[in-house]
Amino acid sequence: MDIDLLVIYSDELDACRAFYAGLGLTFAKERHGAGPEHYAAELDGTIFELYPSSARRPATGSLRLGLTLPAGAGATPGRHTLTDPDGRTVVLTVQEQT
Repeated sequence: MDIDLLVIYSDELDACRAFYAGLGLTFAKERHGAGPEHYAAELDGTIFELYPSSARRPATGSLRLGLTLPAGAGATPGRHTLTDPDGRTVVLTVQEQT
């Protein structure tokens, strides 16, 4: 079994997009039918979406997300614990150069 979709609802949509884009994700703005505009990126076959929160879909609360970047991605190798603009924990692992 593989995870193929991850959706995060955010009170700080544009700030979250900028945060995750700064980690190397490339987002496209999307809208499905009458739904809200949101951002989507693909991570090795998994779709990662950022949606605006609403009364119907409140912000995704506590979440710990792990992401791995390849060596040479412009970040210091090792494990880094970050916090996104909505306060969620992001554990970023940057691989060592080989």
